[in-house]
Amino acid sequence: MSTHAGYKGPADCPAVIPVFPLPGALLLPRGQMPLNIFEPRYLAMVDDALRTDRIIGMIQPDAEAGSTPMAPKLYRVGCAGRVTQFAETGDGRYLISLTGITRFRVESELASASAYRRCQVSYDAFAVDFEARAGEDLVDREGVLTALRDFVESNDLKVDWAGIEEAPNEALVNALCMMSPFGVREKQAMLEAVDLKTRAEILIAVTQMELVRGSGPEPTMQ
Repeated sequence: MSTHAGYKGPADCPAVIPVFPLPGALLLPRGQMPLNIFEPRYLAMVDDALRTDRIIGMIQPDAEAGSTPMAPKLYRVGCAGRVTQFAETGDGRYLISLTGITRFRVESELASASAYRRCQVSYDAFAVDFEARAGEDLVDREGVLTALRDFVESNDLKVDWAGIEEAPNEALVNALCMMSPFGVREKQAMLEAVDLKTRAEILIAVTQMELVRGSGPEPTMQ
């Protein structure tokens, strides 16, 4: 899935974006994330995004850094996505889909009159994100597939193997990372990986560690 044609590099992205802190939620460039929005502050965030550039930053709270109930500390790296699908339910919820554009680094959090949080961000360290399928040839595809097969067999899951076999390496690795059932720290490591090859290596290693433990998170891969 390509991002909107207008985003070709860091300079095309807004310096200030709303952020949606959500533990375990991993968005990656060109990935798609469905979201069920129901809190009033995040309904307002989506309204404002739709009125402007449709950009929302997904970021994980960093529980180890300390937090308050209304403003948890954030990891420094998140991923900006564009609202590419939108529907409103009869009970006032929004069902949206974000398509990942690029990762960002939080420079500062801004004081805001709005109920949701806004950050000054930089994209310069992640210029590679604008190049679709960058570094695919270096990915250990067989290693990824072997780890997936072992995980599927261990948890008695069903997967669309035909679709997996046809997926290019970037789409395969990023989709598996996004839907994986692992914890916040593991998801953050995948997000911050320097390149696709490293992200695949982290995915393989984390999967193998969970299999060795024999009792990991409840499986959610589909």
